[in-house]
Amino acid sequence: MICLLLGTVAFVHAQDKDSTLQDFVGKYKFPEGSIVAEVTVSIEGAGLAMGSSIGTSALVKIGEDLFSIAAYDGTAQFKRDTNRKVIGVSINAGGYALEGTKSDGIAIDRAHAMLINRTNRLTAK
Repeated sequence: MICLLLGTVAFVHAQDKDSTLQDFVGKYKFPEGSIVAEVTVSIEGAGLAMGSSIGTSALVKIGEDLFSIAAYDGTAQFKRDTNRKVIGVSINAGGYALEGTKSDGIAIDRAHAMLINRTNRLTAK
Protein backbone atom coordinates (compact mmCIF):
# COMPACT_ATOMS: atom_id res chain seq x y z
CA MET A 1 0.00 0.00 0.00
CA ILE A 2 2.88 2.35 0.85
CA CYS A 3 4.51 1.68 -2.54
CA LEU A 4 1.27 2.55 -4.32
CA LEU A 5 0.98 5.78 -2.34
CA LEU A 6 4.60 6.76 -3.07
CA GLY A 7 4.13 5.99 -6.77
CA THR A 8 1.03 8.17 -6.92
CA VAL A 9 2.80 11.07 -5.19
CA ALA A 10 5.77 10.78 -7.58
CA PHE A 11 3.44 10.75 -10.60
CA VAL A 12 1.55 13.84 -9.42
CA HIS A 13 4.83 15.65 -8.71
CA ALA A 14 6.11 14.81 -12.23
CA GLN A 15 2.90 16.14 -13.76
CA ASP A 16 3.27 19.42 -11.82
CA LYS A 17 6.86 19.77 -13.03
CA ASP A 18 5.87 19.25 -16.69
CA SER A 19 2.95 21.68 -16.51
CA THR A 20 5.20 24.32 -14.93
CA LEU A 21 7.74 24.05 -17.75
CA GLN A 22 4.93 24.01 -20.32
CA ASP A 23 3.94 27.52 -19.15
CA PHE A 24 7.12 28.91 -20.77
CA VAL A 25 6.97 26.99 -24.07
CA GLY A 26 6.22 29.09 -27.14
CA LYS A 27 7.48 31.86 -29.40
CA TYR A 28 8.47 35.27 -28.13
CA LYS A 29 8.65 38.15 -30.59
CA PHE A 30 10.90 41.19 -30.23
CA PRO A 31 10.58 44.73 -31.65
CA GLU A 32 11.84 45.42 -35.16
CA GLY A 33 15.55 46.16 -35.16
CA SER A 34 16.35 43.80 -32.28
CA ILE A 35 19.35 41.47 -32.64
CA VAL A 36 16.84 38.61 -33.06
CA ALA A 37 13.26 38.80 -34.32
CA GLU A 38 12.04 35.97 -32.12
CA VAL A 39 13.08 33.12 -29.84
CA THR A 40 11.41 29.77 -29.34
CA VAL A 41 11.32 28.12 -25.94
CA SER A 42 10.86 24.35 -25.99
CA ILE A 43 11.08 21.40 -23.66
CA GLU A 44 14.18 19.30 -24.25
CA GLY A 45 14.63 16.29 -22.05
CA ALA A 46 13.78 17.30 -18.50
CA GLY A 47 14.40 21.03 -19.01
CA LEU A 48 13.91 24.02 -21.26
CA ALA A 49 15.89 25.28 -24.23
CA MET A 50 15.76 28.64 -25.99
CA GLY A 51 16.57 28.90 -29.68
CA SER A 52 16.90 31.77 -32.13
CA SER A 53 18.58 32.62 -35.42
CA ILE A 54 21.89 33.04 -33.56
CA GLY A 55 21.87 29.78 -31.63
CA THR A 56 20.34 27.56 -28.98
CA SER A 57 20.95 27.32 -25.25
CA ALA A 58 19.69 25.35 -22.29
CA LEU A 59 17.74 27.37 -19.74
CA VAL A 60 18.64 26.65 -16.11
CA LYS A 61 16.15 27.73 -13.46
CA ILE A 62 17.64 30.09 -10.89
CA GLY A 63 14.48 31.64 -9.42
CA GLU A 64 10.76 32.03 -9.89
CA ASP A 65 10.31 32.63 -13.64
CA LEU A 66 14.06 33.43 -13.86
CA PHE A 67 16.43 31.28 -15.91
CA SER A 68 20.11 31.38 -16.79
CA ILE A 69 20.84 31.25 -20.53
CA ALA A 70 23.78 28.88 -20.19
CA ALA A 71 25.48 29.30 -23.58
CA TYR A 72 25.31 33.11 -23.60
CA ASP A 73 26.06 33.95 -19.96
CA GLY A 74 22.74 35.74 -19.63
CA THR A 75 19.32 35.59 -18.03
CA ALA A 76 15.73 35.25 -19.15
CA GLN A 77 13.06 36.66 -16.82
CA PHE A 78 9.58 35.55 -17.88
CA LYS A 79 6.65 37.88 -17.22
CA ARG A 80 3.13 36.86 -16.21
CA ASP A 81 -0.20 38.64 -16.27
CA THR A 82 -2.60 38.84 -13.31
CA ASN A 83 -3.94 35.37 -14.19
CA ARG A 84 -0.38 33.93 -13.90
CA LYS A 85 -0.22 33.28 -17.66
CA VAL A 86 3.24 33.80 -19.19
CA ILE A 87 2.99 36.78 -21.56
CA GLY A 88 6.57 37.87 -22.20
CA VAL A 89 10.28 37.63 -21.51
CA SER A 90 13.12 40.00 -20.68
CA ILE A 91 16.48 38.75 -21.90
CA ASN A 92 19.85 40.11 -20.84
CA ALA A 93 22.68 38.34 -22.66
CA GLY A 94 25.80 39.18 -24.58
CA GLY A 95 25.48 42.87 -23.78
CA TYR A 96 21.93 43.08 -25.15
CA ALA A 97 18.68 43.73 -23.29
CA LEU A 98 15.57 42.51 -25.10
CA GLU A 99 11.88 42.71 -24.21
CA GLY A 100 9.68 40.20 -26.03
CA THR A 101 6.03 39.27 -26.00
CA LYS A 102 4.70 35.73 -26.22
CA SER A 103 2.92 35.20 -29.51
CA ASP A 104 -0.52 33.63 -29.64
CA GLY A 105 0.20 30.42 -31.43
CA ILE A 106 0.46 26.74 -30.85
CA ALA A 107 3.51 25.91 -28.81
CA ILE A 108 5.38 22.88 -30.10
CA ASP A 109 8.49 21.15 -28.96
CA ARG A 110 11.81 21.47 -30.78
CA ALA A 111 11.68 17.97 -32.32
CA HIS A 112 8.26 18.68 -33.81
CA ALA A 113 9.44 22.05 -35.14
CA MET A 114 12.45 20.41 -36.81
CA LEU A 115 10.17 17.81 -38.45
CA ILE A 116 7.87 20.54 -39.77
CA ASN A 117 10.84 22.52 -41.18
CA ARG A 118 12.23 19.42 -42.89
CA THR A 119 8.83 18.56 -44.37
CA ASN A 120 8.39 22.13 -45.65
CA ARG A 121 11.82 22.06 -47.33
CA LEU A 122 11.09 18.72 -49.01
CA THR A 123 7.70 19.84 -50.32
CA ALA A 124 9.13 23.13 -51.59
CA LYS A 125 11.47 21.34 -54.00
